[in-house]
Amino acid sequence: MKTLEESVVMAMDGSDTELFPYLPYILQDLWEIGSDPETIIKLIKKHCHHPAELKVLDLGCGKGAVSVKVSHAFGCTCHGIDAVPEFVEFARQKASEFKVNHLCTFETGDIREKIKDLSAYDVIILGAIGPVFGDYCSTFSTLAHCIHENGIFIMDDGYIHDDSDFNHPLMYKKTDLLQQLEKAGMQLVEDHIMDREDIKDTDDYIFDNLKKRCHELIEKFPDKQALFLDYIKKQEIENDVLENSVIGTTMVIKKK
Repeated sequence: MKTLEESVVMAMDGSDTELFPYLPYILQDLWEIGSDPETIIKLIKKHCHHPAELKVLDLGCGKGAVSVKVSHAFGCTCHGIDAVPEFVEFARQKASEFKVNHLCTFETGDIREKIKDLSAYDVIILGAIGPVFGDYCSTFSTLAHCIHENGIFIMDDGYIHDDSDFNHPLMYKKTDLLQQLEKAGMQLVEDHIMDREDIKDTDDYIFDNLKKRCHELIEKFPDKQALFLDYIKKQEIENDVLENSVIGTTMVIKKK
C-alpha cells in the first residue's frame, strides 16, 4: 500500500513525496482543486429524491468546495475527509462563510482507514482523487459497505476511448472500467462527459497559479529547484493528457 503522502501527491499529479508539505502553498490561490461542484449538484438533483435529507460523504475533499456548495444548494449534511490539515481548515472556514458549518463536518485523516468505520451514506463523492484504493474493482468493493443499497457514487475521473492506442498508468479503457464495475457489483448509471474547452480553461487557470507559486518556492528554496520544476513539467504533461488523449467524465455509479 502506498503511503499517505504518496497517495496525496499522486492525486495532485506529482510523483515525489517531498512535495507534500509544499502543496498548501502551491495551491493557496485555488478553492476548487478537483471536481466541478456545479456538475455534481446537477447530478445529485437528477438522481436523488429529497436532496435536503441526503447524507453525503466527500472522500479526498480537498478544500471542501464540493461539500460546501452541495450543502448550500440542498441543505443536506456533508462529511469531508482529506489528508492535508491546511485544506481541511480552509474547508471549515468556507463552510462558515457560506453559513453551512452546522451541516458540514470536515476532518483530517487517511480515507483508506477512515472508511472502515463509516456507513449509511446516500451519496459518496470521489472527486478526482486518483487510485487511492487501487483499481475500480478494489475501490468500489472496498466502499460498498459505506453506502445505502439505493445510494449513488459520483466519481470525477477519466478513461481512454476503446479505439485509442494511448496508454496511461492510471487510466483504463472504458470497456475495462465497465468490467471492473461489474465485478464489484456496480453499474454505470450516467457518464457525464466534460467539454474539452471547459477542461482546458480550468487547467489553464490552475496551472498559471500553480506555476507562479512554484517559482516563488524556487526563490525561497533554490536547493529544491528540481523538485518544483519537475512538478510544473508533470502538470503540463497531465494537462495535455486530459485535454487531448482521454475522456474526462463525471460518472454516476450505483449497486446492481
